[in-house]
Amino acid sequence: MFPGNRGLGVMGYPMVLNLVKKVNLIDKLHVYDISNQDLAKLEAEAPEKVDVCASALEDIILTMVPEGSHVRAVYLNKEHGILAADSIDGKLLIDCSTIDTSTSLAVADAVSGKSKSAAMYDAPVSGGSLGAAAGTLTFMVGCTESDPNFPTIKKLLGTMGKSIFPCGGFSLGLTAKLCNNYCSGLVAIATAEAMDIGIKSGMDPRVLASIFSTSTAQSTINDKWNPVPGICPDAPSSKDYQGGFKVQLMKKDFQLAVDTASRVGSNVRLASSGLEVYQGASEDENCRDRDSRVVFRYLGGDEDWLNRFSPSKP
Repeated sequence: MFPGNRGLGVMGYPMVLNLVKKVNLIDKLHVYDISNQDLAKLEAEAPEKVDVCASALEDIILTMVPEGSHVRAVYLNKEHGILAADSIDGKLLIDCSTIDTSTSLAVADAVSGKSKSAAMYDAPVSGGSLGAAAGTLTFMVGCTESDPNFPTIKKLLGTMGKSIFPCGGFSLGLTAKLCNNYCSGLVAIATAEAMDIGIKSGMDPRVLASIFSTSTAQSTINDKWNPVPGICPDAPSSKDYQGGFKVQLMKKDFQLAVDTASRVGSNVRLASSGLEVYQGASEDENCRDRDSRVVFRYLGGDEDWLNRFSPSKP
């Protein structure tokens, strides 16, 4: 039997499907989520591989939820939490959530208090919904490369991701993820602003994006998640910013990164401006619940640029 997963959202659902498809040794994948609709959909899609559970008391080892309070509930709820089980001895608990390190450390302490043979790891993920569907996610694991459990963790996470990095110790996976989202969040804002400068100056943004791709402004944001509608057909921006990584979650992660910077004494000059943008976008009714690259819209970017340029790319 194989432990299951909690969190069947935009990323969690395709991640579970990749687990089902790629791990041939799985007899049954035990899955629990608060959304009965998602559970029913998954069970219908893989009826012989999926066992829907009524609570988190089953053999769950992979968790992925939005916030620290949710992680506490999944692990510490006295009735349905993972630690409510009679025994978690020998369990390998991997939390893929992006949360504050203090919560992660507190839950890890609770796990240790429950069982000395259980092992918990933070393993936040990057790559968004596109990477989740393609199985090309990046996992940042809070352990050393010499950790005896890392080969097992790497093999498991490798069914859902392409790059698995041991980050040096517990909670450093979260540190890596927060640093990544701080950087990618700022890159998204910079890309949105730079693209709009070009558009409003009369330049076809498709040409500008191609220039970025081969120049020093190159980034995954530009190439795969471009904030400008119509540049990347599969990106959320080209679908009214539906799907992807919600702007509220980017605001949350950006805030966590800023808090971490303050705690460790790092001088972050762009933090306040970046946080102001994501805070504002997450509260704007035209942006809220949309992909975080909706900052292009929030900043007043020209979404109707195609009407002024040839419909075919030069």
